[in-house]
Amino acid sequence: MTWAAVIGSPIRHSLSPVIHRAAWVQLGIDGWEYRRLERDGDSLPGLIAGLGDDCAGLSVTMPCKQAIMALLDVIDPLASAVGAVNTVVPSSGVLAGFNTDVTGISSAVRRACSMANVPLPRSALVLGARATASSALAGLGELGITASTVAARRFGGPGSVVAAASRLGVSIEQVLWSDIEAVDRAAHGVDLIISTLPASAADPLAERLNVREGQILLDVVYAPRQTALRSTFEKAGGIVAEGTDMLVYQAAAQVQLMTGRSPDTGVMRDALEEELERRSRVGLVP
Repeated sequence: MTWAAVIGSPIRHSLSPVIHRAAWVQLGIDGWEYRRLERDGDSLPGLIAGLGDDCAGLSVTMPCKQAIMALLDVIDPLASAVGAVNTVVPSSGVLAGFNTDVTGISSAVRRACSMANVPLPRSALVLGARATASSALAGLGELGITASTVAARRFGGPGSVVAAASRLGVSIEQVLWSDIEAVDRAAHGVDLIISTLPASAADPLAERLNVREGQILLDVVYAPRQTALRSTFEKAGGIVAEGTDMLVYQAAAQVQLMTGRSPDTGVMRDALEEELERRSRVGLVP
């Protein structure tokens, strides 16, 4: 049986199975199984060593996006530059790693701008400095933004956004989260804010942010969807790029890599929204 899986920890409430299965049904792919596999960095080698061609691919989430890179045979140049892999595709004994978070981010912003009938952003502030922030820098590059500001509590350590920026050939201005005036100034002056922070971590900024009409927000948090940052934007007439759209577009790119076929993102989005609504009704955490 052909199978695929999402791997990471915690993985119990991952929405990847819902989205991928919806894509398979739409593409007429029958008999495949999509699994959830609880794994961390220590348990990755055993899983990777046992992968065969019956595995269509892996969707990789935290904390495995960086740890898995050393276990692969080939890494796509974009994933290598970002410093994180979120997709693994086995083929004839070769394990290849890719990063589809990048296209997920840029596509979510493009869709929001298209729906609001506004131009693409020309400047950006990224909140956070780890793997998703690095993907955000690459996504901004796809939107034509090669210089941006990054606000974070710290910038050093492995997987840092500073190293990723250098590999990607983009420039960043580093602003410490503790420098409130600098963060506020950067937030007010840009066209787009991308928050890669956990839920509620950006609440202090939301409380004091003076949003301009037409300013764009992409908050990668989609559960809860109504974050304080999103509420601030909506009340001020800002434009919200959906975190769920990022999830859908990155998954669609994964399906393309695993099957060689392009799925209907509308079908995937509908399945995701239906599942989020179901979980909300029964009180489940997405």
